Amino acid sequence: MLEEVERWLSTRSWSANERPLHRILAAKQRTGQTVSVVLPALNEEATVGDIVSVIRHDLMRQVPLVDELVVVDSGSTDRTSEVAAAAGAQVVHRDEILPRLPAVPGKGEVLWRSLLVTRGDIVCFVDADLKDFSSDFVSGIVGPLLTEPDVDLVKAMYDRPLAGASGQGGRVTELMARPLLNMHWPQLAGFVQPLGGEYAARRSLLEQLPFPVGYGVELGMLVDALHLAGLDALAQVDVGVRRHRHQDGQALGRMAAAIYRTAQLRLARGHLIRPALTQFERGEDGFEPRTYSVDTEERPPMVDIAEYQARRAA
Repeated sequence: MLEEVERWLSTRSWSANERPLHRILAAKQRTGQTVSVVLPALNEEATVGDIVSVIRHDLMRQVPLVDELVVVDSGSTDRTSEVAAAAGAQVVHRDEILPRLPAVPGKGEVLWRSLLVTRGDIVCFVDADLKDFSSDFVSGIVGPLLTEPDVDLVKAMYDRPLAGASGQGGRVTELMARPLLNMHWPQLAGFVQPLGGEYAARRSLLEQLPFPVGYGVELGMLVDALHLAGLDALAQVDVGVRRHRHQDGQALGRMAAAIYRTAQLRLARGHLIRPALTQFERGEDGFEPRTYSVDTEERPPMVDIAEYQARRAA
């Protein structure tokens, strides 16, 4: 491992319990910074309500850490929006944000658009499919941004059990993202969960980053933040265990293809010869091919969007 990464691990990797809530709140009061939490959600009625309820109870009612809690629904066909609203979140539909630009499917699209409907100086993203959710996922990653003025982005790290076995989740991380980062961006080799969906960042950084519209958003954001802000502006915090629903192998294959494409663009700023992935499923007549397009679009830095500029000037 690079000496720089070893040093980074000793100075920019923390545990959530290293920053008690009273210390985080004191820093928030001292600095006057505001915190927005965003949950991108697609058909998560089984879990989104509990996550919203925990955040509201622990970090809005008991202590005033979170100023704004927004669920951005990216086209759910279940009761995600109703459940989230009933639990106390502000719910916004993806298509209602920046309507002059037709929305495309993808998590990155939702995260990008969320910058237009939130106002916090610090924006915290949390996936909406987490089970047994703890508010440490929020306070743990927001804490360093309030107490360390030279930190701009904080990723959560955690164990990811799979089928009862600890540490077996994160298959795309181990098979695709970690090899890519170690080979091409070795400064980022110290991140335990580079693809994790729980992270917080200063708005001043997020608004300058391009957002891959799909699954490549986490890797793209990490690489771009490294180049824009430097390694010491990035950090990670151990928040324990992350339990969520796991996707099947074919869905993971499509995720891996999008992540590879995101990395390729950052390596060469080129384009794929064939931005598609063919997979196979057994049908009545044997194996049948299914071809899926690979996300090939990125949204520009939000600071370049006229509507965002107008809001900042208001």
